[in-house]
Amino acid sequence: MAKKNYLVTIDRNRCKGCELCVHACPKQVLAMSKDINEKGYFFATVVSQPDCIGCKFCGMSCPDSAIEVAALDEAEVAGGI
Repeated sequence: MAKKNYLVTIDRNRCKGCELCVHACPKQVLAMSKDINEKGYFFATVVSQPDCIGCKFCGMSCPDSAIEVAALDEAEVAGGI
């Protein structure tokens, strides 16, 4: 059975840099950016997309609802999304 792929999307301008998502991720898919958002916060960013297992712990831990995790179908993966 093939590994299911997931897409993690972070709204960088909703993120206030609390780092809860980074600590919640069991696969270390997320890290804090060295850039700042329009509000002046270092924001969470995806650093290892292929390692995501789709647990959604990051999204559940985010107090600002800045993270979405979506399952990709094979066509999206083959198309390079």
